[in-house]
Amino acid sequence: MPVTRSTGLLALGGIALAALLTVIGHLEVNDDLNPWALTISDFAVSDRGGVIDIAMVVLALATVALLYGLRRASPPRSRSGRTAELLLGAWVGGLLLAAVVPTNEPGTAMTTAAYLHRYASVIAFLALPVGGWLLARRDQLTPAARWLRGLAVASLVLAVAMVWSAYPGDRVLLGLAERLLILTEVGVLTVVALVLARSGSSTRVVAV
Repeated sequence: MPVTRSTGLLALGGIALAALLTVIGHLEVNDDLNPWALTISDFAVSDRGGVIDIAMVVLALATVALLYGLRRASPPRSRSGRTAELLLGAWVGGLLLAAVVPTNEPGTAMTTAAYLHRYASVIAFLALPVGGWLLARRDQLTPAARWLRGLAVASLVLAVAMVWSAYPGDRVLLGLAERLLILTEVGVLTVVALVLARSGSSTRVVAV
């Protein structure tokens, strides 16, 4: 099996597992937590070291598999290609840091760790859609370029909505905005993984 195809399948499995663990994590937490108003991090901190934290690590590792597959297919030769990989690396780092460093409990004062968690999450949320937009320029991903750009734009719009909700919006529907944002960003990863999974051994890849 070609490396690109196997890494695509591995990434798809990781994405599916991360999604399943996140759902389980939501079902296991206190019923008093409101998913429309509270973020996934708020749910994770109530079950520190639980399945949601594990899901974040699994999703980060799935992205590493995608990066490996893209690099093996053909190393990027342009600045935009290298930037795309760096941004996906920033997404991975942000996810891992957010998984290791918890936010504050809902209703409590922000701590240094909570601020670190927040900024790591912001970096991850912004890096992935921009990276996805740049990845759409790769010849290998041309068949899915429209999907990648559409999901990237949707992610950035939802990121703006989340920032508005977190500050002037008094956290109205913050949890919903974040979950929709994560859904579109995982969609970017899924599209890339599907393209890699469908790659054949005879496919010649040209990087940009």
